[in-house]
Amino acid sequence: MPTFAYRTITATGTRATGSVAAPDAEALRAELEARGLTVISVEPRTVSWTGSTVSAAALEDAMRSVAALLAAGLPIARALDTTASAAPPALAAMLGDVRGRVERGEAIADACAAQTGLLSAAALGVLRAGERAGALDTAFARVAEQLERSSALRSRLLSAAIYPMILLVAGGAAVFVLLLFVLPRFADLLGGADAPLPRSTALLLAAANAARSAAWAAPFALAVIAAAVMWLRISAAGRLAWAQLLVATPGVGALRRDLLASETAGLLAMLLRGGTPLLAALDDTARSLSDPLARAAVDNARERVRTGASLHDGLRSETVFPPLFSTLVATGEQAARVSEFLDRAAVLFATRTTRRLERLIALAEPAMIIVMGVLVGGVALSLLQAIYAMNPAALR
Repeated sequence: MPTFAYRTITATGTRATGSVAAPDAEALRAELEARGLTVISVEPRTVSWTGSTVSAAALEDAMRSVAALLAAGLPIARALDTTASAAPPALAAMLGDVRGRVERGEAIADACAAQTGLLSAAALGVLRAGERAGALDTAFARVAEQLERSSALRSRLLSAAIYPMILLVAGGAAVFVLLLFVLPRFADLLGGADAPLPRSTALLLAAANAARSAAWAAPFALAVIAAAVMWLRISAAGRLAWAQLLVATPGVGALRRDLLASETAGLLAMLLRGGTPLLAALDDTARSLSDPLARAAVDNARERVRTGASLHDGLRSETVFPPLFSTLVATGEQAARVSEFLDRAAVLFATRTTRRLERLIALAEPAMIIVMGVLVGGVALSLLQAIYAMNPAALR
């Protein structure tokens, strides 16, 4: 079914735009007029969005707007339509298509998932949990908070990573030039001097020759890397392998566990607060998680709870979550405030994730300085040793 972009004027005089699938333009025009809208234009549109044209700030404002309108009592379709009328064109078209899908009976999370690049898997999980718990306004507000935190963290990390990235590029370029351009000329000079080469210099020249000889394989190596990345992102086995690698990597593993605990606690808290039974809440949480290890851990916890274990006992055996997670849940169960303590756990682990990530970026700068210093210094020292071997008098 083709998709059409439309522009209308509501009964209150507000302009509204959107995009929706329809049999033809006339059918869509008749449908819009039946809803009491004055149609300005209906034009064919190809739905092919990547999300790159929608800024994070605009998306955050849209989520907050929808949350506020839902809290004020507006139905979801009206809230999306009102928000789209004030959004940038690309985002307005996305929201218009979401509204059309919702009006045709799709779940809000599924409608948003159809817009490629609009929301992350974690945000879609929040919307899915909020819809099932009957708290869509809270879900949209939580998504807006996630976007705000992600944007702030991205800005801080970008600022912290600028110098290490410049250092990496400059150092890598220096080593590349030395190995592929300077050393070959230097090898010719040393060959005509009939002087024995120091072992470090000989090894360096051998590495340079090997790099030049293997240059033809670079495109194939890049193709293999690209294929591996696609396998990790698309296939179930690849996503599982990547998740296991992240958890097992020193330094990164603790950060990943905190992030998964934050997402799981937030989803579970929203469902329990909305009155969802514990087993159903665990089942819905597992389905909303994108990480296969976290999904399996919640499924395992659900099976233990089903056989009579408490929630914290069900989570305690899962090493993909930090031990503090089950401790907080146990405290909440003792105080009969599980959803409240899950909310606290979500905030706590989100804060810990941010701090750990900033610490890793801060450690990357001195690490790169040391690595590049060793590489460039080693090359320079090898060259100096060869020069001194050619002219022993230079050592006196």
